[in-house]
Amino acid sequence: MAAFDTTRTTYGVASFASRFVAFVADKAAALIAWNEARITRDVLASLTDRELSDIGLERGDIDAIARSTFIR
Repeated sequence: MAAFDTTRTTYGVASFASRFVAFVADKAAALIAWNEARITRDVLASLTDRELSDIGLERGDIDAIARSTFIR
């Protein structure tokens, strides 16, 4: 009696699919991070100098805060 294994995928297909999904996920994460930084920058830029000083920031800190990876 002869038998053969049909449970394995074709060589390279699974790794290509996982790399492609990871690539798309990385691009989506980068787009989301860019949009969050843009929103943060816009909101902080709309504050007055007095409001910024109340939260311990200066106008020059806005870009660094928007680019930071701290939890917002």
